[in-house]
Amino acid sequence: MSGDSVGALDVFRTTVEVMLHDGVLTREEKRLIIKLANALGLSADEPTEIYSAIREGIVTPPGRDVTPNEQRLVYERVFEVAIVNASLSKDEFAVLAHLRQEFDIDDEDHAQIEANLRDMIRQKTEDENVVNKLLGTLKDSVSLVGSLFDSVRTKSA
Repeated sequence: MSGDSVGALDVFRTTVEVMLHDGVLTREEKRLIIKLANALGLSADEPTEIYSAIREGIVTPPGRDVTPNEQRLVYERVFEVAIVNASLSKDEFAVLAHLRQEFDIDDEDHAQIEANLRDMIRQKTEDENVVNKLLGTLKDSVSLVGSLFDSVRTKSA
């Protein structure tokens, strides 16, 4: 990780913009954005204000600084919601790739987050079929998020 702080409202706004790229905000994307807002510590009004500002083309303040440690936790929480609660669409993978870029999460950090999620999945369920399905989704998502992240990293270089 870079060690740089980023603005919470900036991260939220750019993530919503990624979600709205196709003009549709799906139920799964809404679930992710709610988790993101909570993980970033946004007030009850801030998500609506940011969404309105996006629609009206209004510039918004960056928000409070999110430290590198917080960034990793935010990414892990959103990734967990994506893996555990939904079958992931390409849009959701794009969101995860975007957050990985925003938070400058490198391959080593990503591998550690994946390992943490594997442990969490195994601790939460004893049904081996569920474990295998979630771990399969996790494995697929790690590959796709990594390739999306690499393509974003290449474009911005």
